Order: sequence, then C-alpha cells, then structure tokens
Amino acid sequence: MPNIPWEERPSTSSDVVWRYSANPIIPRDLIPSSNSIFNSAAVPFNGKFAGVFRCDNKKREMNLHRGFSDDGFSWRLDNDPIEWQCDDAEIGRYQYRYDPRVVWIEDRYWVTWCNGYHGPTIGIGYTYDFEQFHFLENALLPFNRNGVLFPRRINDKYVMLNRPSD
Repeated sequence: MPNIPWEERPSTSSDVVWRYSANPIIPRDLIPSSNSIFNSAAVPFNGKFAGVFRCDNKKREMNLHRGFSDDGFSWRLDNDPIEWQCDDAEIGRYQYRYDPRVVWIEDRYWVTWCNGYHGPTIGIGYTYDFEQFHFLENALLPFNRNGVLFPRRINDKYVMLNRPSD
C-alpha cells in the first residue's frame, strides 16, 4: 500500500512501534459536538483514505462517525453518527459504540466495534462505499471488546480476535 503515510523511527528511539511526531492527527474537537475523537480504523479507499472513528460527545456518549482524508493526515469527519441499516430492530438497539476496526475482505469493508448491547459485545457490520453501513449482528456474547477480523478468510472461515472486557 504505497500511499500509507509513514514516518521513520526517530534516531533516538529503539522502540519497535513509535508515535507520529505531530500527534494527535485528529484534534479532539474536530466536529462541534465532540469532547474527544479516537482514530483506530482508517483504511485506503479510492486512492485516498476513509475511516470509522469513535467520537465522544460533550455528554461523554460514545458513537461512531465516518471520515475521509486525501492524505491520511487532514481529516473531515461527519458531524452526525453513522446511521446503521439493520433488519432487526432489537439487534439495532445499543447503549454505546466504541473501538471501531475496519478491514477489507473480498468485496467489502467489514467494521467491528464494541457495541453496548446487554453489556459490551462485538458489533459487526459492513460497507461497500462508506455511504451506507449495514449492521448484521453482535458477534459474541457480553463481555467482549476489541474485535479484530483477520484480513482474509482462513480455511474458508472468517476469523476474529477479541478480548474479554472488564
């Protein structure tokens, strides 16, 4: 992926992983309602970048917003949360949404996140175009979070890592 922004490791560091020197890339108040914004789910999209971001509003309610960037550094986020299309009204109910992850598998972008549904669980949905988002199901029983799909099927199955929630 040649267009992924990269900064070489600082000469004073021996760390395996390092932070970008101009962090934060996305300011906490990029949209008018936000108290904080977390950028854990950006992917290459049509020669640019798209992402799903946790935005906490000023009441500290957590939800997911989409965003776009030409270069991976300057982002535009929607003021309103993603409106998930869901065929089951009961499954579509939630208390909070945070820690999104996005991965391209086969023909679509899969989105996972910590979904508040009778406790923290892993919500799973997809988008083809970052315009319409489809919510399928809560993949695991509470109490789980940080669901990450592998970027390809393994033995023709989708595989996810997650961790128990406290």
